[in-house]
Amino acid sequence: MTQQTPHPITRPDAQVHLGVFFQGVNHTTVWSDPESGSQTDVTSFERVARTAERGLFDAFFLGEGLRLRESRGRLHDLDVVGRPDAITQLAALAAVTRRIGLVATQNTTYNDPVDLARRLASLDVLSGGRAAWNVVTTDNAWTGENFRRGGYLDHARRYDRAEQVLATARRIWDAWPADDHGPVAHVAAHGDLLDVEIDPTTPRSPQGHPVVFQAGDSPQGRDFAARSADVIFSRHGSVLADALAFAADIRARVVAAGRPEDDVKIVPGTAVVVGDTAAEAEEKARWVARQQVTPATALHVVGTIWAEDLSGYDPDGPLPAHDPVVAELGGEGGSSTTGARTHEVAARWRALAEAEGLSIRELVIRVSGERGFVGTPSAVADELVRFVRTGAVDGFNISPWIIPSGLDDIVDRVVPELQERGAYRTAYAGTTLREHLGLRAPLTRRAGAGVRAAAGV
Repeated sequence: MTQQTPHPITRPDAQVHLGVFFQGVNHTTVWSDPESGSQTDVTSFERVARTAERGLFDAFFLGEGLRLRESRGRLHDLDVVGRPDAITQLAALAAVTRRIGLVATQNTTYNDPVDLARRLASLDVLSGGRAAWNVVTTDNAWTGENFRRGGYLDHARRYDRAEQVLATARRIWDAWPADDHGPVAHVAAHGDLLDVEIDPTTPRSPQGHPVVFQAGDSPQGRDFAARSADVIFSRHGSVLADALAFAADIRARVVAAGRPEDDVKIVPGTAVVVGDTAAEAEEKARWVARQQVTPATALHVVGTIWAEDLSGYDPDGPLPAHDPVVAELGGEGGSSTTGARTHEVAARWRALAEAEGLSIRELVIRVSGERGFVGTPSAVADELVRFVRTGAVDGFNISPWIIPSGLDDIVDRVVPELQERGAYRTAYAGTTLREHLGLRAPLTRRAGAGVRAAAGV
C-alpha cells in the first residue's frame, strides 16, 4: 500500500461507515470470471445485500442507467442483459433484509416528481425507513431519446431542475401528518421547469424522508449537495491529500449554505483488494486490473476520446499518432467522458504514455483511477480509519470487483480489524438508514427550515 504524507488525527473517536455500490453493467466488475453471477438475477442482489448486512454496512447502493450504452450504433456487450429498475430491485431486497439501507439512483431530468416521490416514499415505508435517493441529473440527448424529449433541457440547467424536483418531493413527503392523523396537505409547486398539483397518498416512514445522496463533482454539483443533500458520494477517496481538499471545499460550501459543517456526510466510492501479505495483495490487484481492462475495453476507452473505431489497433501497442478528430465529445453512448475536451485528454494521455512507456491497455489501466486500498486486512483497516479520523471522509462505498462474492473478504477479514480498533459498530444501534448514518432530521423538518425549504420552487 502506498505510503502517504502524515496528517493529524482530528476526529479520534470517529467511526467508519461502509456501504456497498452495486454498479450493474460496467467493466470494473469482472463478469467473465467463472465465479461471477448475473447482474440481473435477484440472487446476486440478495447475496451481496445479505453479506453487507452481516457486515453491518449502512447501505446497499444501486447504480442505474436509463439507456443501454453503445458505441457507433453497437451495444456494449455487457449491457445486452439489461438494466432493471432500481426501486423495483430494492423493494425485493427490502423483503429479505432487516436493517441495511437501500439507495436507489434516480434521475431528476427524466422522472416526474410526483411519481418519483411516491415510489421513493413507498420504498421507505415498506422497508421501515431504510430508503435513500441518489439524485442524478443526466440530461444528454442520447439518454433523452428514450423519453421522446432528447436535448430538451440545457445542460447548464440540469441542477435547476434537480433542485425543483427534490424540493417538490420533500413537500410531498411533508404533506402527510407526522402522526398519520389529520388532513393531508395539498401540494402545489409551480416552477419554470415543472408544474405540480398533488394530494399525496403515501404516509411518512419512521425516518421521515428518504435520505438524499448526491454525486455531482462540478462546482454546481457541489453547491447542490451543500444546499440539499444528506450524503455526498464522491470520487475523492484514495489519495488522502485529495480527499482532505475535497472535504474542506464541501464543508465550506455547507456552512455557506447555512447548515452545520458536518451536516453532509462524505462517502467516496472505492475498491478494496486484500491478501495474506502485502505482496500477495499487490499481485492480486494487478490481476484484477487486467481482468477489468480487457483489450477490447482498452481500445473502446481510447476510441471514445479519439472519436473513432480503434478496433484495428493493437491494444499492446502505442496510442494513435494523430490527434482526435473532434475537440469535444457529443453525448454518444453514455460515455463518462461526455463533454470532455478530447484534444486535452489525448495530449495528457500521450505525454503519460511516452513518459512511462505505456501501451494502450497499460495506459487505460493507469488512468482508470486510483485502485483504492490494497494490502493485508490489518493494513487496509488502518488506512480506512486514518481517512475517517483525519476528517477526509465519513466512510466508503465499496465497489466489489466480482459479484456476488466480492464483499466476503471485507466482511470476514477487514470488518473485524476495524472493530478491534474501536472504529466500527459491533451491532446496528437503530433501524433506519438515517440512524445508521448519524444524520439529523430532514432539512424541511428542522427549526427555521422555512428559509431553506423548497429551494427553486
